[in-house]
Amino acid sequence: MKGRTIILAGGSGGLGAVLADFLAGRGARPILGCFRNVDRARAISADIESRHGVSVPVVVGDVLEAETRDRLMDEGSSMGPLYGLVSLVGEPSRVPIEEATESDLLAAMRINYVAPVLLARDFASRVGRNDASIVFVSTMQAVGIFPGSTAYAAPKAALIHAGRILAHQWGGSQGIRVNVVAPGVTTSGMAEKSVASGKYDPFVESGVITRFGDPLDVARAIALFLEPDNYVTGQVLTVDGGLTLRK
Repeated sequence: MKGRTIILAGGSGGLGAVLADFLAGRGARPILGCFRNVDRARAISADIESRHGVSVPVVVGDVLEAETRDRLMDEGSSMGPLYGLVSLVGEPSRVPIEEATESDLLAAMRINYVAPVLLARDFASRVGRNDASIVFVSTMQAVGIFPGSTAYAAPKAALIHAGRILAHQWGGSQGIRVNVVAPGVTTSGMAEKSVASGKYDPFVESGVITRFGDPLDVARAIALFLEPDNYVTGQVLTVDGGLTLRK
C-alpha cells in the first residue's frame, strides 16, 4: 500500500477518519473529500500528518458537481498515479415511503447512487489501464430486508448492482477492480445516532449479534479490497456481525 494515492470521497465522517488513519499507517497517501464538515476534515488531516508524517490534502465541494470531482482527481494525480477510490458519500434518508415525496426519493438517489457512480466513472477515465481499485460503501439495509428503509436502502442496493456491472466492464485488460462493502450497525457514521438512541440494543440483548460494529471493522474490509494486485472484484462484503443472516 506504500505510496499509493487513495481518494476518500466523503471522508470527513467517523468511518473516513478511521480509514484515512488506517491507510496512512500502512504508507498510503489519502485525500479527503468533504462537503460540509470542513473543519473536521482539516482536523483529521492535521492529526494524521502529525502522527504518520503523511500529507493529507482536503478537497472541499459537492461531488455531484463535475468541478469538485475534477479537483479530487487533479489533487490525486498531483501526488502520483491515481490508485484507489473509496466512495463514502451518502445520506441516511429516513422518510417513510408512505410520506415520501418525489423530491425526497430523488434526493436520496442523487447522493446515495448518482454521486458514487459519477465519481467512479471519472476516476476510471483518469486511471486508464493501470492497476486500480474502487470501493463503494453501501449498507446492510441494501442486502437484508428492513421495513421502512425504502428511500435509503433502494439507492444503496442499486449501488451494489452498479458495482458489479462496472467490475465486469472495467476489469480484465483495463485492470480496475470494483467491490462493495456493506456495513451493519456501526458506532460511527450514519448508524451512530441510532445506536446511541438504543434502537439496535435488542439485536445485542437477544444474541443476534455479539456487539455493535466498530469503524475499524469496516476500515479493514475496505483495505482488503484496496490491496495492490488484489484478485477479488465484483464482490459485496457485508460487515454486520451476521445480523442479516439471523435477523
